[in-house]
Amino acid sequence: MKKEDNKYRLNWLLLMAWRDSRKSRGKLMLFISSITLGIAALVAINSFRDNLLAEIDNQAKSLIGADIAVYNRSEISDTAFTYFDTMSVAAAKELRFASMCYFPKNEGTRLVQIKALEGDFPFYGNFETEPIEAADSFRSGKNALVDNTLLIQYNAQPGDSIKIGNLNFLIQGRLLKAPGQIGLSSTIAPTVYIPAKYLDETGLIKKGSRINYSFYYKLRDGLDADQVIEEAKPLLKQESLRADSVNERKEQVGETFSDLTKFLNLVGFVALLLGSVGVASAVHIYVKEKLASVAVFRCLGMSGIQAFLIFLFQVGFMGIIGAVVGTVLGASVQVLLPEIMKDFLPVEVSYSVSYFAILQGVTTGILVSIIFAIIPLLGIRKTSPLRVLREDTQSDSQGTDPYKIAAYAAIVLFIFLFSWIQVKNLMEALMFMGLLTVLFLVLTGVAYLVMWLVKKYFPVSWGYIWRQGIANLYRPHNQTLILIITIGLGTALIATLFFIQGILLDKVSLSASENQPNLVLFDIQTPQKEEIHNLVKSFDLPLIQKVPIVNMRVSEKNGMNRYQNQQDTTSETPEWVFNREYRVTYRDTLIDSESVTEGVWHGDKAASDTIFVSLDEGFARRMGVKIGDELVFNVQGTPMKTVVSSFRDIDWNRVQTNFLVVFPDGILEEAPQFHVVITRVKSDEQSAELQQALVQKYPNVSAIDLGLILKTLDDVLDKASFVIRFMALFSIVTGLVVLIGSLIISKYQRIHESVLLRTLGAKKQQILQINAIEYAILGTLASVSGILLALLSSWIIAFFNFETTFYPDLKYVFLLIIAISLATLSLGLLNYRGILNKSPLEILRSES
Repeated sequence: MKKEDNKYRLNWLLLMAWRDSRKSRGKLMLFISSITLGIAALVAINSFRDNLLAEIDNQAKSLIGADIAVYNRSEISDTAFTYFDTMSVAAAKELRFASMCYFPKNEGTRLVQIKALEGDFPFYGNFETEPIEAADSFRSGKNALVDNTLLIQYNAQPGDSIKIGNLNFLIQGRLLKAPGQIGLSSTIAPTVYIPAKYLDETGLIKKGSRINYSFYYKLRDGLDADQVIEEAKPLLKQESLRADSVNERKEQVGETFSDLTKFLNLVGFVALLLGSVGVASAVHIYVKEKLASVAVFRCLGMSGIQAFLIFLFQVGFMGIIGAVVGTVLGASVQVLLPEIMKDFLPVEVSYSVSYFAILQGVTTGILVSIIFAIIPLLGIRKTSPLRVLREDTQSDSQGTDPYKIAAYAAIVLFIFLFSWIQVKNLMEALMFMGLLTVLFLVLTGVAYLVMWLVKKYFPVSWGYIWRQGIANLYRPHNQTLILIITIGLGTALIATLFFIQGILLDKVSLSASENQPNLVLFDIQTPQKEEIHNLVKSFDLPLIQKVPIVNMRVSEKNGMNRYQNQQDTTSETPEWVFNREYRVTYRDTLIDSESVTEGVWHGDKAASDTIFVSLDEGFARRMGVKIGDELVFNVQGTPMKTVVSSFRDIDWNRVQTNFLVVFPDGILEEAPQFHVVITRVKSDEQSAELQQALVQKYPNVSAIDLGLILKTLDDVLDKASFVIRFMALFSIVTGLVVLIGSLIISKYQRIHESVLLRTLGAKKQQILQINAIEYAILGTLASVSGILLALLSSWIIAFFNFETTFYPDLKYVFLLIIAISLATLSLGLLNYRGILNKSPLEILRSES
């Protein structure tokens, strides 16, 4: 009997919830639409984020041209070949070495870097050539792709020939861009690509030839490149091989990719909050609208708990409908927008269902609807029946309500957990949660302060319209709290995205080719330094960097030499640490592309008897070196004992002479060395002219034109820049749509006051002026508060997350304040057009 009674009660409560909703279905749909907009924004932004990030990761593979690259000074063993071959669906090989080339057309000779290809490399990205078809056709015969600058320098054209060793190759095309090259270390001279099958005929491969082998692999679906390399570490060490993955190459490019990931995490967090703002504001206003109905139910004998459950069911259904429709709408935007904008997008966005975004959208819509409704709904339990007669009657409850405290705690916990899921980083989630808490508390404080100040210092001597408009700020059913929090929070989130995207775009632009040096002169002997400097100046070119370089090897690490390291099976030091030759420099200061991350920088030997060196932190990690470790360098026959004193974070996408190892001044000045000069030419033609002058006067000096490197890097950075702009703009637009929805539903808090003024004889113009004053004050206060909080948030996020400084452009600050204030005023007045065009009786009937 008890079960049947409970079932009857539940059915009755559901029936009452359904019947109560019938009289205001139009209004109910408007509230649901606000929830829908908030969830659609969340789903669309997160779906775009997931798909665009996947596309950027795919584009980043052009930095290496494959999933994994393995490097060696000879062919790899059968064991290593079998291991990587079983992991891959395609493989390619590149043999790289320096050689002289000869142009029969004008009898010119030049040191070049030969790259002999076997296989369909690159697997990601493309050779950019002129003509376009040369990228593929050069593999079919004795053909070559030649660096464009080299062709200009020797007045050669596609169709001419180039002699490499004993063999003549037809120049099939100009090489404008090539995947797999991103740094100074990737080239020593202009590049010439030839098919590997003709390499033996050139006669250049002989015993003792110094050849670098690169083996490229495209992995099977589902395999992670970093995990494959990690599992292969014992094999790599045993075979003295070096492996590289896309993620490692992205680290070498610098902070662009990590910044992009952090920014998209921030976008996802903002999307979650914007969705929550839209849902919460709609639910909050809806519940406040229902208090009069609750009072009627209480007069008829309904208990507070029953009334609470009836409207909780209504809100739950609103949340379900809004979440489902919003999720479908957000996913539809993800499908349609790339198709609509495909002619304008530099990234080809392939749509794939983001199940995480869909699940998060549905869950957020339902949970936010219920959680944010709980607080005003809890007041229903104590709603007095007198509210039927007097709307300003407050709850009978006094003191603290433990259920409300629990509801507030649930909101905080919900937002934190979803933030953690969204950004996938505990510290970032805590920081964002802290910022959000500050934003909410400050905006709440501003709202209550405004109400208190207006009420205490009410301008009784002002005109009627001004008094009415200002009194609306603190009267019962005032919009001050909800609109200042909603508009202020939305403004703060939108403005923060705007400011942060500006910071990141500035950082990306610093790495772009137009701001980078593009020509390197090296092998300059000490007596030639000044003459080369004067030659560069004669072409009206800047001397961006002048750097000495000393070649050396590591002979010992912490007292262990190469032979001892091979015998020690527990050693984690890779063989290549002792095998490779290091090019190092010496200086007394850091350059602008590096910063100390651990330890202490020592730039002057005179300050200590110990020789302190600084290492790139990633390189040190791969070497297994810690601060305080001892390294003995063999400087062309002279052993030199050093101590690692610091690690540096190097921005490798800044084209400068960045070094893995840096010595202090006062140590290597007398060591055999050569010098490097870095400059920036304005065109390929100017580069060719300077190189021609160098060949004639200083044939030992080599020039590296970085055009190919910068074009590959630019292609990836352009797409990263686009994603930052697009996601910021898309998030801002959807945020504005959510705010518009919140403003539209706010009109229900002023309907009865407007109808009462109309009944008492107020003119339409007067009502519009009263509401204009109210919305102008609220819009200005909310926008100013939101922008000031956005400036603070942007500074904190820039400093702690992106490790950069934030200098806001004040003109955008004022423009944002004006735009949001005007938008609030305009939408507030538009809300009343339908009300003022109808009779008071008609409006009251529709509301009853």
